[in-house]
Amino acid sequence: MSLARPASSATWTYVDGSWHEGNVAIVGPRSHVMWLASSVFDGARWFEGVAPDLDLHAARVNASARALGLEPTMTPEEIVGLTWEGLKKFDGRTAIYIRPMYWAEDGGYMGVPADPATTRFCLCLYEAPMMPPSGFSLTVSPFRRPTLETMPTNAKAACLYPNNGRIIMEAKSRGFDNALVRDMLGNVAETGSSNVFIVKDGRALTPAANGTFLAGITRQRSMLLLKEAGFEVAEATLSVADFLGADEIFSTGNHSKVVPVVRIEDRDMQPGPVAKKLRDLYWAWAHSTPTG
Repeated sequence: MSLARPASSATWTYVDGSWHEGNVAIVGPRSHVMWLASSVFDGARWFEGVAPDLDLHAARVNASARALGLEPTMTPEEIVGLTWEGLKKFDGRTAIYIRPMYWAEDGGYMGVPADPATTRFCLCLYEAPMMPPSGFSLTVSPFRRPTLETMPTNAKAACLYPNNGRIIMEAKSRGFDNALVRDMLGNVAETGSSNVFIVKDGRALTPAANGTFLAGITRQRSMLLLKEAGFEVAEATLSVADFLGADEIFSTGNHSKVVPVVRIEDRDMQPGPVAKKLRDLYWAWAHSTPTG
C-alpha cells in the first residue's frame, strides 16, 4: 500500500532523513498532533529564482516550536540548506510554497501537553502560484483575534487557523474575498490571512503589534523598504473607521507578498501608488539578495 496521498500540485516532502514525492502520510490516529493540534509551521516563498528572507522563516519556525512546548530538531541553517536541495526537484516555472513544520508524536502528563522529546520535523515544498496584484475585497469580520492569555498567539501554530478559516468562509458567504479581523478591544489586527496597511495623507500605517497576531516577516521587510525609500511608516492603533476612510489599503504576507485592496465593504477603491511602489521595491530587493 502506498504511503502517499493525492496532492493538487507537484509536491516534495522531506521527513525522517529522506525526500518523498507527494503528500506523504506521516501521522496516525494515536499521534498527539492528530487529536490535540500540537503543530507549528512557517511559510516562505521561492519565485523567479529567489527565496527572500528564507533564513528568518527558518528561525521563526523554531521559535514557534518552543512557544508551543516542542523541541526543534533542526537548526535554521539546516532548514535553509534542505530547502535549496529540495527546490532542485522542481522545474522552476511555478512559484513554490516552502513549509517547514514541527509536531508532537506523543503527549506528556495525562496525554494533554506535547512531549517535547517526541517532536518530529518535516519540510514540505509544493507548487503554488502567487496571487496577481489585481487586488481583493474586504469586509469586517464578526470574529475576533484571541490574546496570548487564551491561545498561543506568539507562535505560527496550526490550532489558530480554524479561526482564520471561519473568518474567510464567513466573508465569502457575503461576497467578499477576505475580512479585517479585530482584536478583543475592537482595534484592527490583520486580515484573515495576512498583515494589512493603510495609507492616509501619504503616511503608511499598520496595526501595532500587540500580541494578538504575528507581526509578519514580509510586513517587517515592507516597513523597512518603504522607510528606506523615504516614506513615513508607523505602527498605530487603527480602527475600522480608519480603514473605511483610508486613501489606500494593501496587505503583506508570504503567500503573495504585496497585494492591494480594491473594495472595502461597499466602497470601491483603485490599487494605490504606495502598494505599487512597495511591490516594485520588494521585487527589486528580493532579486538583489544572494540565493542558495
